[in-house]
Amino acid sequence: MNSVYSSIIANAISNLGFASLNPMQTEMLKVSKKAGQILLFSPTGSGKTVAFLLPILEKVKVTGSGIKALIIVPSRELALQIEQVFKSMGTGLKVSTCYGGHPVKTERNNLLEAPTLLIGTPGRILYHLEKGTVNPATIDLLILDEYDKSFEFGFEKEISAILSYISHPGQVILTSATRSATVPDYFKIQNPHILDFSSDEKPAGLEIMLVRADEKDKLALLMKLLTGITSGLTLIFCNHREAVERISSLLIESGIRHATYHGGHEQPQRERALIKFRNGSNPILVTTDLASRGLDISGIQNIIHYQPASSENIFIHRNGRTARMENEGTVWVLLSAEEKIPAYIPNYCVESAVPEATESMKEPYFSTLYFGAGKKDKISKTDIVGLLIQKGGLKKEEIGLINILDFESFAAVSKVKINKLINLLSKEKLKNKKIKIAISE
Repeated sequence: MNSVYSSIIANAISNLGFASLNPMQTEMLKVSKKAGQILLFSPTGSGKTVAFLLPILEKVKVTGSGIKALIIVPSRELALQIEQVFKSMGTGLKVSTCYGGHPVKTERNNLLEAPTLLIGTPGRILYHLEKGTVNPATIDLLILDEYDKSFEFGFEKEISAILSYISHPGQVILTSATRSATVPDYFKIQNPHILDFSSDEKPAGLEIMLVRADEKDKLALLMKLLTGITSGLTLIFCNHREAVERISSLLIESGIRHATYHGGHEQPQRERALIKFRNGSNPILVTTDLASRGLDISGIQNIIHYQPASSENIFIHRNGRTARMENEGTVWVLLSAEEKIPAYIPNYCVESAVPEATESMKEPYFSTLYFGAGKKDKISKTDIVGLLIQKGGLKKEEIGLINILDFESFAAVSKVKINKLINLLSKEKLKNKKIKIAISE
């Protein structure tokens, strides 16, 4: 690998666990060495994040202070996902994130020593530029990931203002999953190098099934489908918050573990919903299209369109949450007897009956444990694992994913052991500090 890539790129690829780069990532790395403006169109789950992060490593000069690269994203979830991928590359370069719902004071402290890479949402990045906590003079690489979504969310004014601060970056990279995305004139994009890896062909590993209800109400159809698909994580997409809450009420009545996720929730509530979904404590997530982009969670096996997507782009992005990076997944499009098949449904979609339930829905193996301390308290995953094993008596296989946030942490643990575990840990300390330990609400 070292004979093909520079040492910093080779090390990053190795740390990510990749045997090699895919054609899109390889072409992006090649083009980024000579093109000043790049438009990258590639399907969700194809590895775009790695594709635009690798050129940063080639361009960044570790010597000298200041932010070298800025990535603007439409959502905090996408910002955190990119941050995690960058950290997984093991470069040792500092990265910081800025987004709404995150304490400004914490961000200011993080920016006192400028990171090499800054990732953020448009509104919060503009705030720091206006307050002078971010110096744009050193930024040589500007990346807008899912740029069409930022415009769809109404961030054009903020992005235009950001560009007035960063008027002459050495390179601009814009990415989208769909080639139909347009670029506003104020970007002054002229003769960009276009990398179009989008495709109308059936994505590898993805099956799309269309299922019709016998009557107008689809709730019964949804419940029957959920008992027929028992493996992996499941995303249920709705067009409105009211539908999310209506489905949630039915699942609660049926005793089915799940989480809800939409813009009406406060940020901490949304954060916990994703944590529990990711670690399998709540294997079903009922959501609006807020989760259709920037959600990179391994193990999502099923996408259910309870309500048809309002456009082809949204349909594509919803489906992009599964069958990512050579994994397999199934998309289920639910229609009532009166609903017409949307025009964007591809010709490889198969009409199907609801799978027969072979067994009752299994209870999740894990529940989530809450710890009232996090990164700012110098808590690490090793600290939590040590406490759970040494003081809680758990075996390694009884511990799942652990998430460390700024001021709190979460660990997936064996559901049947969690009550006993809380009793055992009630008087214990973490890093010599007594903290709250409880079942996560």
